[in-house]
Amino acid sequence: MERHVRAWMRAEVAEGTDVALLVAVADTPVGKESLQVTTGDGQTITAQESRDRYGNRMHLLSALPEGSVEIVYAARDITAAGEPVVEDSDAVTYLRPSRYCEVDEFTRAAEEVVGTAQGTDAVDAVVQWVAEHLDYVPGSSTITDSARSTYLARQGVCRDYAHLTATLLRASGIPARCVAVYAPGLALMDFHLVVEALVENRWLVVDATHLAPRESMVRIATGQDAADTAFMTTLNGDLQLTGIQVTAVVDPQLPREDHEQRLALR
Repeated sequence: MERHVRAWMRAEVAEGTDVALLVAVADTPVGKESLQVTTGDGQTITAQESRDRYGNRMHLLSALPEGSVEIVYAARDITAAGEPVVEDSDAVTYLRPSRYCEVDEFTRAAEEVVGTAQGTDAVDAVVQWVAEHLDYVPGSSTITDSARSTYLARQGVCRDYAHLTATLLRASGIPARCVAVYAPGLALMDFHLVVEALVENRWLVVDATHLAPRESMVRIATGQDAADTAFMTTLNGDLQLTGIQVTAVVDPQLPREDHEQRLALR
C-alpha cells in the first residue's frame, strides 16, 4: 500500500512574522517529498527544518514579508514504517494531565466507563463510550475547548474526540497520546487527530470518530494533545489563514476498517 498526501495553505501575514509548521510526514519511507513556500509576488521562502521536544519534524519560516503567502507540502509513495518505538519515559509522559486533557478531573468518569476492564478491553470500552456519547458536529467547538467542555457538550470534531479519549485512558492508568495524521478516506478531508494507547508495550492507534480506516493513516506529529500537534503556529507577528486544502489517497485501494483490529500507526 502506497499513500500520497498534499497540504495547501494560503495566509495573509504581517511583516516579520515567524511561523512553525507541522505538516511533513514523520520518519517513514517516502518516494518523493517537497515543501514550497512562496509570496504573492513570487518570492521563494526557505523553511528551516528542525525537531520539537517530541521529535516531530518542524519547519520554521522566519521574518516573512508582509502580504500573501502560499504553502504547499506534498509527499508521494509513502510506505509503512516499523511500529512506533516505546521509550522508557512514555509511561510517565503520557499519563500526565496536559493543556486539553484534565486527567485529574476524570477519575470517577473513567471508573464508570472502564469498570473492571483492563488492557485492550479497557481501551475498547473508552473508545466505544466516546463514539456512542459524542455527536460529530463540524464547527461545534473552538481551539479553547478541552476534554472537560467536550464531556459536558457531548459533541465536537476529531480533536475533541481525541482529547476526551486520551483523557479517559490516562485517568484509567493507560498512557495515551494524540497524533496528527493524514487520513485517506476521511469523510470531510482535513488534518485529522487520533489517539495512541500504550498497551502491552505497543502503541495502538484508536479513533472514536470512525471516519477513516486507521491502517492507511500517515503520522505527522505526536504529543500530549492538540497543543503539541497543531499544523501551524504563529511564533511572532500576525497571520490569518485564508485557505486550506488537504488531500490524502491510497494506491491501489483504500483498506476496509475493522474497529476490533489491533493496529499500530505505521
